[in-house]
Amino acid sequence: MDVGERLKKIRISNNLSQRQLAKKSGVTNSTISMIEKNGVSPTINSLTKVLNCIPISLDDFFNDEEFDMTQQVIYSYDELIDVSVGNVDSRLIGSAFHKRQMTFLIETYPSEADTGIFRLENNGDEAGFVLSGNIELTIDNEIYILKTGDSYYFDKNKPHRFRNKFKEVCKVISATTPLMT
Repeated sequence: MDVGERLKKIRISNNLSQRQLAKKSGVTNSTISMIEKNGVSPTINSLTKVLNCIPISLDDFFNDEEFDMTQQVIYSYDELIDVSVGNVDSRLIGSAFHKRQMTFLIETYPSEADTGIFRLENNGDEAGFVLSGNIELTIDNEIYILKTGDSYYFDKNKPHRFRNKFKEVCKVISATTPLMT
């Protein structure tokens, strides 16, 4: 794969100049230029910084399929991507949308489901709405019990955990920014 050519094509399709992309990503304009000319091979860290500003995930960037600029709008449940971890069923909405700036999920927590403690090393927000059931949310050392109809919003960089210690299955719709890649 020609990394430089691919980056240039995606940058242009997003109506960004090299200078605009450099400013947004915190990388120098000359670095963007050198990457696009294949004069340097970017580190994963610098490429991730650049791609997060477009935004496109590393997976999508390195996908061998041609970058499709048409946008899917409607997703049936069968088209949602399974991004489950442990016994929490999580389905990603909008995975085919290449300008996605958030991660939007439908989550199902069976009884005794537990995400464990998460601490993400990036600034961003997490929000959600409990569709059914109850869930225990711990942020730092503060414990909250949410029931059907309750919602939450917090800084996802803080240590947090979701746990269903109840008998009933809990369903949550959640969104995080920036993208979880």
